[in-house]
Parts: sequence; structure tokens; C-alpha cells
Amino acid sequence: MTVLYEDNHLIAVSKTCSEIVQGDKTGDEPLSETIKKYLKEKYNKLGEVFLGVTHRLDRPVSGVVLFAKTTKALIRLNEMFKNQEIKKTYWAIVKNKPEEIEGRLEHFLLRNEKQNKSTAHTKMVSGAKKAALTYKLIAGSDSYFLLEVHLETGRHHQIRCQLAKMGCPIKGDLKYGFPRSNPNGGISLHARNVAFIHPVSKEKMDITAPVPDDDAMWKVFSNLV
Repeated sequence: MTVLYEDNHLIAVSKTCSEIVQGDKTGDEPLSETIKKYLKEKYNKLGEVFLGVTHRLDRPVSGVVLFAKTTKALIRLNEMFKNQEIKKTYWAIVKNKPEEIEGRLEHFLLRNEKQNKSTAHTKMVSGAKKAALTYKLIAGSDSYFLLEVHLETGRHHQIRCQLAKMGCPIKGDLKYGFPRSNPNGGISLHARNVAFIHPVSKEKMDITAPVPDDDAMWKVFSNLV
């Protein structure tokens, strides 16, 4: 965990692909608890530390995660996420070059709880939810391509599922059709940036997470962009 930004109301950190945002059945310590310990120690707090989770990233995904340090900030951030007032930019390293250099994908995603996986359909099916994103090809090598992605909706495994449906599975993502895993156990999907108006100070915020330093392909692409 690396702290990218902190003030009285917010803290933004850079998550690694091995960390979980909130507790799950693995029993591993979540990022939320790690940050609480960090805040308790930094400010010598005696009582319980408040920390509000405003959004999540899948465990194998790296990048910026935003937390609220006050209830006021949490309420306002939750409303901002709901109203799509917080713009999130993702970078994805994919196996195949998309047919169109940039475009918009719209599918209906059906979640399978048992398999913890979603499937993308071109037409509405029972229980599915509409999902939309835009993408743009921003760099390429002989074998891989870097896409910049902006979500219009926030569905389960949305970027992973929709890019795979387009024929561009994310590097390392075995669940969605990539043939082999990454050495670090993660996938090459990175929450690169969040941009929003501060819920309390009303300042313009723009927070960027550096790409993972344990993957040579990220280093190659970050130098090309």
C-alpha cells in the first residue's frame, strides 16, 4: 500500500494486485484495516478509527482506491459515485489489437455467483444488467496492446468481461480467456486515475496511481504513453 493523497476527509492509496479492499472469506487482512492501523499510528488515536469504503477493485486489479476519513465525506462521495460525478480511468494490457482503435461497448452482463464470473450478452437476458464502457488504444508492442478504459456503469468484472467479449482478454486473466497467469498472480488491469471535485473543499482533484513496478510490460507501456 502506498498513500497517494491524504487530507482531513480523504485518503487515496495505490493498491497492489495481492490486496483486497474489504474483508472476504479468505480471512486476509483487507486494505481498509491496513489503512486504519496506519491512521491510528500516524495520529496516535486512542479510540476506533473511522474509515469509509467508497468503491472497490477486484483483488487481482491494481491501482488507486479512494476512502473517506469522515462520515460527511463518505455520504457525499457515495452520492458522487452514484451520480457518476467521479471519473475513473483504467489501463488494460490486452492480448489482441481491437478492430477499432477506439469505441464504445454495450452488453448485458449476467453474473454467476457460484463461479464468481459474469458473461456478456448482446441482447437482454433474464437477470442481466446493462453495461457500457468506452475504450481507446493508446500504445502497442509486437504482442500486447494498452487500452485506456472509461466506465459508464459499474458492473461485476465489467472491464474484464466486456474486453474479453470483444476478443481482447486482459493479460493474466485466466477467468476470462487469457491462456496463462501473470507471475505476480494479478491481471494487467490498473485503476490509473480518479478525477472529481472534493466533497468538502470543492477543489478539483486528480489522483494518479503509478503502474505496478513488478511487471516489465507495464514499464514498457508507461514509457510509450
